[in-house]
Amino acid sequence: MVVATHAIAFRVEALTSPDRDRAVDALRAIAILGVVLGHWLVTALVFGDGPVHGASPLRSLPLLTPVSWVFQTLAVFFLVGGQVAATGWSRHPMSYEDWLANRLKRLFRPVLVVLAGWAVMAGFLLATGVSPETVRTLVALVLSPLWFLLVFAALTAATPWVVRLHPVIPLAVVMTVDLLRLGWDAPAWVGWINLAAGWLVPFTLGTRWRTVPRGMLWTLLLGGVTATALLVCWAGYPAAMVGVPGAGFSNLAPPSLAAVTFGVAQCGLAGLLRDPLRRLMRRPALWTVVVVINLFAMTIFLWHQTAMIAVTVLMRLSVGPLPGLHTSPDSGVWVAARVGWLPLFGVALALCCTAARRLRG
Repeated sequence: MVVATHAIAFRVEALTSPDRDRAVDALRAIAILGVVLGHWLVTALVFGDGPVHGASPLRSLPLLTPVSWVFQTLAVFFLVGGQVAATGWSRHPMSYEDWLANRLKRLFRPVLVVLAGWAVMAGFLLATGVSPETVRTLVALVLSPLWFLLVFAALTAATPWVVRLHPVIPLAVVMTVDLLRLGWDAPAWVGWINLAAGWLVPFTLGTRWRTVPRGMLWTLLLGGVTATALLVCWAGYPAAMVGVPGAGFSNLAPPSLAAVTFGVAQCGLAGLLRDPLRRLMRRPALWTVVVVINLFAMTIFLWHQTAMIAVTVLMRLSVGPLPGLHTSPDSGVWVAARVGWLPLFGVALALCCTAARRLRG
């Protein structure tokens, strides 16, 4: 077994192009793992006398807020996406239409499998007597992360123009929008301008990621951390960098200035980690893990909530209410139990990924 594993690792190493920037793949793997673990740690399904509803331990246990700082890695996704899109556009031998169609096909084809699967599942659950409220909770848990793909696709489509855009411009838009909606009581819809402008900041940074000097990377990291701390401590922005059900104002819906400055800090840190990651990825075993995660990246993103739901429901039906799975996330016992369930979620996700890839052919 060990010999076979080593053989696979060295084969992957041999098949890797010498000029491939392994730091980009490593950052993408880190980002996807951050999203998955973050969702699994701060998302709970509570089973009671009524319909199943979603909850978050961040609302009852504010001491867990730093978890959202570690696992909210969306800016890294957009940073890597901008770098890959800009590189691909600069090298493409085809028309803009063909280039865009090729990228969007790879982005959205796996989504069709998720939508079809959950359409069937929702119909089955309703037919077996599950309440519409419970079905709505489960479907929303799976489909709500898909907003990311729509924004990512829009920014990707704009790559030929984004490469000419300075990151300060979308950052200024975010600042203006937050001033209007939070300081001058502008209509709520104004805030949704930040859905594009906010994530355009790391995306534009990604388009010039290869040329940003080390000194500027330190400026991004320290400036982003300082700005975020000031906004949270003195401007009233929430400390949690993810949405908390029932908490009202969210840093992500739509992206706030605090979420964007936090993302800027992440981009600076990612840039500073480029060289260490490149050296680390020279180890065949670690590089193989990163290659596998990248190979399944979209499938992991699309199916990780389904894996959590599957474990939660199956354990409820076969065993009964269990802490960390079915109870309210309002104690340290729930947190400890949830951490213990993570390996089983991982096994379920591996099965989901295998089944999804076979369905796609």
